[in-house]
Amino acid sequence: MSPSATAHSDSIDPGPAEPIRLTTLSHGGGCGCKISPKILAEALRGVSTGFAHPDLLVGSATADDAAVLRLTDDLALVATTDFFMPIVDDPYDFGRIAATNAISDIYAMGATPVLALSIVGMPIDRLPLSVIRRILDGGASVCAEAGIALAGGHSIDAPEPIYGLAVMGTVHPDRLKSNATAREGDCLVLGKPLGIGILSAVLKKGLLDAAGYRRMLDLTTRLNRPGTTFAAWPEVHAMTDVTGFGLLGHLLEVCRASRTGARLHFADIPMIEQSVAFAREGHGPGAIERNWDSYGAEVTLAPDLPHWALRLLCDAQTSGGLLVACAPDAVEAVIARFRRDGFEEAAKIGELIDGAGGVTVS
Repeated sequence: MSPSATAHSDSIDPGPAEPIRLTTLSHGGGCGCKISPKILAEALRGVSTGFAHPDLLVGSATADDAAVLRLTDDLALVATTDFFMPIVDDPYDFGRIAATNAISDIYAMGATPVLALSIVGMPIDRLPLSVIRRILDGGASVCAEAGIALAGGHSIDAPEPIYGLAVMGTVHPDRLKSNATAREGDCLVLGKPLGIGILSAVLKKGLLDAAGYRRMLDLTTRLNRPGTTFAAWPEVHAMTDVTGFGLLGHLLEVCRASRTGARLHFADIPMIEQSVAFAREGHGPGAIERNWDSYGAEVTLAPDLPHWALRLLCDAQTSGGLLVACAPDAVEAVIARFRRDGFEEAAKIGELIDGAGGVTVS
């Protein structure tokens, strides 16, 4: 072999001899990595939020999915960031899921995403560059699907793989959908079924079959585009997306911000069939218990609720569905719009009621 050929071959990253299981390189995965609501609230207690900017329409006070700054009377900037450790082993799929999840925060505010920056932390001594490229390629493919520019980012050498996006979007200030704008009497519509966190937990244990993986990947890479459409509907009053704090946790954020209570009808909540079976066996991420410990005192459960129900209600969703609060006469139209965009499981799951922020599950 010639010296030049030797030098050339040495410069090529051949990739791993055997597939690397990304989930073995981190202590958690997906939105299950989130700090629990209780610990997060304590950590943020007394932390300064800076000066009161006159054009800051949404900050941290209402636990919304993104911050919103008014630029003009007709235009507001929506900004968010989201990143986590691997929820799946395939690098391309990990990138797709993380990007879809990050962009969802923009849709949840009723905004249109326009720009993204990558957030990258990788153990470069353990991950070949070819694997890192596949993660980035997966994220880029979702940005292309969403029609937004991916314009750089920031990277560090980290002990565990981390990937996500900072995303910016735009919305008319009058069309903004916040946690704080829901109303008593609104109906609640959920766009995706629950159970993604449970599937990710059993995947890490090697218990998820190929069909379950395909189901999980389909849900976690499905962009929550209907959020942008709902921005123009005055009958839709508020939105959030269901992620790491589970359905109960994110619904409680809406209730607190809007000063309402909520009633959920467990039998009406869409759930992934395999996740229900695994929940019955006690499977799920550790975030389930952390979530319930954080907000269980604000939840009233029906005595006849199945013993496994809490595992679904508190399950840490990654790239979960939109939760929409709308006027009762708009429910059918909201569900129809969801289904037109491929969200066949969308369903009315409850309503907002008079109360002081609590949730009742019947």
